Parts: sequence; structure tokens; C-alpha cells
Amino acid sequence: MGQQTLIYSFIARGTVILTEYTEFKGNFTSIASQCLQKLPASSNKFTYNCDGHTFNYLVENGFTYCVVATESAGRQLPIAFLERIKDEFNKKYSGGKKATGGANSLKKEFGPKLREQMQYCSDNPEEINKLAKVKAQVSEVKGVMMENIEKVLDRGEKIELLVDKTEDLRSQAQDFKAKGTQVRKKLWIQNMKVKLIVLAIIVVLILVIILTVCPRFKCT
Repeated sequence: MGQQTLIYSFIARGTVILTEYTEFKGNFTSIASQCLQKLPASSNKFTYNCDGHTFNYLVENGFTYCVVATESAGRQLPIAFLERIKDEFNKKYSGGKKATGGANSLKKEFGPKLREQMQYCSDNPEEINKLAKVKAQVSEVKGVMMENIEKVLDRGEKIELLVDKTEDLRSQAQDFKAKGTQVRKKLWIQNMKVKLIVLAIIVVLILVIILTVCPRFKCT
């Protein structure tokens, strides 16, 4: 289990915190809440540094997703966590409770999911960072695709050329997606190798113990 680099997280509607989770004590909870009151309402990502911690916010569609992390975590890991938790939250609550619930009304239901994702991201920073990088590359390709389409339309090029350019860019996006799958597969293989090595060491140790103990009891 890796070092806990994500120490506090909450989800708020406006300035009302619907759910939160932490295993630690400190003034970071009050600082995170104070920053929430001052955040711009526009959708964006924000990061503040204070007392060796980063306060990371993702604002989207009236909801704010926050995580407090140690500075050693960098910026990419906390932002990747916020994207993951935002997707989980929107998947679970399409309306209803998240739109009308009061303060901490979702803490019991969604608090465990915050804890689970915080622990997973803290334990697997390399995997999370690599997947975030691939996702950013895919988003960049999509952005280039839209920009090129707009330029083509502005120049009045033929629709056939537009289709060709779109297909090429779509192929690039698929290549980036395939790279993400390869990264996950490589990490899984590496994990299995480590487990097999550990298992082999345990077996060898057991055999050494048996061979050491058996002569003492005159084993045949």
C-alpha cells in the first residue's frame, strides 16, 4: 500500500457540501471550505498551495469537486482523481438527491466511494498519471480535429477532403486509446510478475525450512 497522498475530499453543490471524507485531522478542512466560498462559478479547474498541501478544485455545472493532497502528489494525480470522482458521482446521481439534498445529505451513501477512490489513486499513482496523460492526448486530438474542421469550412474546401481529414484524426484518437489499453495491460503483467516472484521466494523458504527441520527429526 502506497503513501496516502490524498487526504481530504468533498463534493459540493454551490457552497453546500453534499458529501466529504477524510481519515486525518487538521485545519485543511476549514481552508478547503473557505476556498470553496471564493471560487468563481464558471466551470474550470483551480489549484491553491498552502502549508505543504495543494487544494484542488474542479467546477462543472454548478458542482464543485475538491481534493486536498500533499505537495509530493503533484498536480496531475489530484486532477485525475477529481475527474474520476466526478464521473462516478454523475453516474450514480443523475438528478434528485444531488440537486436538492442538504449539507452532508450524501455523506453516508457516497463517502465510501470518495474513500475508495482516494486510496486507489494514492496506491497507484503511476497508473493514474499514465491514463490521465493518454486521456489528455485524446482530448488534444479531438481539439485539433474540431479546429481543422472549422478551418476547412472557413476555406470552403470540398466535403470529400473534409471526410478524409476527419478519418485521419479519428484514427489518431483510436491509436491513443489503444496506447491506454496497452499501458493497463503492461501494468497488470508487471503486477503478476511481482506476485509470482514473491510466491517463488515463499516456496523456496518453505523448502529450506523443511530440509533444515527434517534431519533434526531423522526424516527419511
